[in-house]
Amino acid sequence: MPNLELNGRVPDLAETQRLVARNYGHFTSMQVRAGRVRGLALHLARLDDGNEDFFGGRGDVADEVRLRELIRHALGDTVDASVRVSYVVPADEKDRPDVLVSVSDPAPDGPGPALRAQTRAYARDWPSTKHSATMGLTYARRQARQDGFDDALFFTDERISEGSTWNVAFWDGERVLWPEAPMLKGVTMVLLQIAMTMTGVPWGIRPVHRAELPDLLAAAAVNSICPAQPIASIDDVVFTDSATLTEALLTAWETVPWDEI
Repeated sequence: MPNLELNGRVPDLAETQRLVARNYGHFTSMQVRAGRVRGLALHLARLDDGNEDFFGGRGDVADEVRLRELIRHALGDTVDASVRVSYVVPADEKDRPDVLVSVSDPAPDGPGPALRAQTRAYARDWPSTKHSATMGLTYARRQARQDGFDDALFFTDERISEGSTWNVAFWDGERVLWPEAPMLKGVTMVLLQIAMTMTGVPWGIRPVHRAELPDLLAAAAVNSICPAQPIASIDDVVFTDSATLTEALLTAWETVPWDEI
């Protein structure tokens, strides 16, 4: 099952050493089921945005066709998997960025045990981009775990932004609430917002301050692995209505169509 391909082939030792030593690039992560992906167009758009931001240019239709071929090639006969697609620095920096496709076992489809999150003052560099500079968020998550929590939830200027590798959704008793702050607009979050609009689930976006957390009824972590991972508590605030939020997110998620790679 596990596979790693650079531009459509297994990297040699020199290329692997370069990939390990050079931490520059951007990526997207997706769950593949039956050879299909939810929100494929958004994943491709994210990669195109990242290429403009970090490599100075966008692709065209031929580049998209090639990228989809590279994903299919790395999958081979595998139909269910976790896939990460990265654009990385080539050996000659004047060339186009290399495409690295990693295939691993599929993540569990359902939510895990409710998380206990700790707020930490942190903002990712280039927060709107899913890039390879992840040491800061990894450090924050490690610190939260050392303090007895499961994960870290970031804030800047007392405003909640995002989790270490996830967006956060809240339930205020009337609607699903997404924080407004510098952060990554996750593909799963955007798909949920579209689906909730289409299905009539009330939702909104506004600044959410840490001081408001006791007034909210539920929270959930949202990413490509799980669209509705319940959060049991944030710091010392315990949430009591996780079922309502989880049901709203999962019901909306079930309406999101699958796209052929």
